[in-house]
Amino acid sequence: MINFEKIFKRYPGNMDALQNINLEILPAELVFVTGPSGAGKSTLLKLISSVEKPTSGNIIFENMNLSQLETRDIPYLRRKFGMIFQDNKLLYDRNCFENVSLPLAINDIDGIDINRRVRAALDKVGLLNKEKIMPISLSGGEQQRLAIARAIVSRPSILIADEPTGNLDKEYADEIMNIFYSFQQVGVTVIISTHELPITPIKHKKIHLIEGQLRDQINNVPLLS
Repeated sequence: MINFEKIFKRYPGNMDALQNINLEILPAELVFVTGPSGAGKSTLLKLISSVEKPTSGNIIFENMNLSQLETRDIPYLRRKFGMIFQDNKLLYDRNCFENVSLPLAINDIDGIDINRRVRAALDKVGLLNKEKIMPISLSGGEQQRLAIARAIVSRPSILIADEPTGNLDKEYADEIMNIFYSFQQVGVTVIISTHELPITPIKHKKIHLIEGQLRDQINNVPLLS
């Protein structure tokens, strides 16, 4: 589904965030991107979702070369991705329902369909009874679940999460990870960057980065409990 071919990403100041990355991510895989701070994890996720383009190399997704993607085609591509960030990026002047409905409204989805799909997404993450609540009133774990609901409401084929549990205690972190596992089990490709792997028996692929270089890529490995 996603292939990186000799990918380099260089930022101003001659800093190589990624160097000669070659990897493959298959449909419905659960992928953990690991490594210390500054290893290039966030940059890798941004390249997958075309938030940024590589300096050189090719990224192939569904027969498209994302390295050569025209700006006008990026909004269409983004519909295939659900993005979740560590800082949530929620709108605190809008309630939970309005936060989740925003991607659908931007894409001119019919109002009746919006209502149905937003409530289904909120129900999936256990927040259906809080649709009128403002995000500031939610706990940290609930805010992250709200961000997940917003990411999945457009029914993406790929879910990308950048350090989604970094600011959460273990109980909330486990809840969030279980939500990700449930999506992967129904065919969604899930890509998660993290400093440390969670403790769970779910099988996964691990991509380990150090100083922008791919040091390890292990397929279909069960995590030890």
